[in-house]
Amino acid sequence: MSKTSIEVEGRDEEEAIKKALKILKLPRSKVKIEVVSEEEKGLFGMPGAKPAKVRVTLIAENM
Repeated sequence: MSKTSIEVEGRDEEEAIKKALKILKLPRSKVKIEVVSEEEKGLFGMPGAKPAKVRVTLIAENM
């Protein structure tokens, strides 16, 4: 069985996770989430200097 895994970027980790779940059309309980890189704030704490990146992998169900 092949692993279904995607990497998604967002302003922060939570946004990236939400985007990935929407793409996969799965609830959070059915996936494993790994933070690839955390977001970095811009000048004066403004968001968006570097987006967060997460890897979301489908959890294989034992049959």
